[in-house]
Amino acid sequence: MALKINPLDDRVVVTPLEAEEKTAGGIVLPDAAKEKPQQGKVVATGPGRMLDSGDRASVALKKGDVVVYGKYSGADVKVDGNEYKILRESEILAKFA
Repeated sequence: MALKINPLDDRVVVTPLEAEEKTAGGIVLPDAAKEKPQQGKVVATGPGRMLDSGDRASVALKKGDVVVYGKYSGADVKVDGNEYKILRESEILAKFA
């Protein structure tokens, strides 16, 4: 099924990965104690930001990349029951190799 969100400029649409349910020591965390996920999978990218010359700078990410972003970065959006996060490319801190 096609994604109904088309990001503009240098924006990236990410599906957040699930928060950890257990600590490293094996303690099960209740929902209230779980931290917001800071990792996600890229599902769509915009065409890139417009440069002063009129050209577009390409986005360094592609669909399927797993990325790390700041805890309070971007905008949370819900479409057809699925949760997405829309971020500027500059808000993404790193991508996993």
